[in-house]
Amino acid sequence: MVDPEILSAIRLTVELATISTLVLLVVGTPLAWWLAHSRAWWKEAVATVVAMPLVLPPTVLGFYLLVALGPSGLGGPLAVLTGRRTLAFTFTGLVIGSVIYSLPFVVQPIRNSFAAMGTRPLEVAATLRASPVRAFWSVAVPLARPGFLTAAVLGFAHTVGEFGIVLMIGGGIPGETKVLSVTIYDYVETMRWGEASWLAGGMAAFAFVVLLAMAVIEKRVARIGT
Repeated sequence: MVDPEILSAIRLTVELATISTLVLLVVGTPLAWWLAHSRAWWKEAVATVVAMPLVLPPTVLGFYLLVALGPSGLGGPLAVLTGRRTLAFTFTGLVIGSVIYSLPFVVQPIRNSFAAMGTRPLEVAATLRASPVRAFWSVAVPLARPGFLTAAVLGFAHTVGEFGIVLMIGGGIPGETKVLSVTIYDYVETMRWGEASWLAGGMAAFAFVVLLAMAVIEKRVARIGT
């Protein structure tokens, strides 16, 4: 029989990855569109801020998020609306941290897809009297579908594998913030090598499947392009 603690960690991890990925797609799509088509001189400065989680140590980003989500930060007033003093060490805080940390993994593939298709398809749609909104949903989004698929896979997988961020802003509260990566860490600390090995092997297999899926997606995209 599987340990209830492991089942809880799996459930929390899947919930966190699913919710974070959906939020990332909603937030990242307009941002990626703007980055792909804007001519603003400060566009690359925004792109650099979005990409910073790629190079920042998770503990550094986690520290600033911990401060921001705490009672004295922006998270204080927001937490009051939910009857809490802080968003740190809550599932909501984990979602916020995961979205910020995984944002570049979602924005970049979608931005690349929007940029690769150019403006010609939208110009043709405009000649057919399609509104900008309709052209976006009926032309741009279908053409950028490989980018969306890549972004969703990367966003989900990256959230599943997070450790430093979730440990800093979520701790390891069973049933609320104790995800798989933190559970493995706790097992190692308490010398429970069997459980740690089982979970680590499962996450390694998951990483293999993700990388294989990415390779298949890239081949399909290349085949369609030719």
